[in-house]
Amino acid sequence: MEESDPRGPTRRRFLDYLLGTSVVATLSAILYPIFKFMVPPQVIEASTNSVSVGKNADIPANSGKIFKFGSKPGIIIRTQAGDLKAFSASCTHLDCIVQYSPEKKEIVCACHNGVYDLTGKNIGGPPPRPLEEYKVNVKGDDITVTRT
Repeated sequence: MEESDPRGPTRRRFLDYLLGTSVVATLSAILYPIFKFMVPPQVIEASTNSVSVGKNADIPANSGKIFKFGSKPGIIIRTQAGDLKAFSASCTHLDCIVQYSPEKKEIVCACHNGVYDLTGKNIGGPPPRPLEEYKVNVKGDDITVTRT
C-alpha cells in the first residue's frame, strides 16, 4: 500500500480550501454593505458664504424665489413695500422646502402646514424655531445673499 504525500495536493485539501474561501467571500459580501451603511460618508460642506441670486428685475413686488445657497435651498422675498428679505428655505420642522404665499403674505411649508411671517418667525404649525435669516445686498442691478 502506498502512502500519500502529506504535503502534496489532495482532493480533501482542495475541497477544504474551496469551502473556506467561499465562506470568507460570503461573509464579506454580507458584512461590507452593513459596515458601509453604519459608517456615514464624509460630506464636505461648501464654505459658501455669499451667492448671487439674480437681477433686481427678476423678483417683482410681493413675490418670492427659491435659490441654491451652497448645498441647501434659500428663499428671497420682495415684500409689497419693495423690501428684500432672504431666509433659509428649509423648514425648521422636518427640512421641507418652504414657499412664499403672496395671497397671505406669509412663508408656508406645505408638508405639515408650518407658517412663518416675513421676519422668518414661526407663527403657526409645528416648526419649533424661526427660519435662518440671510443678509441681502443689492449692488446696481445684482442681488447677492450673504450668510449672517
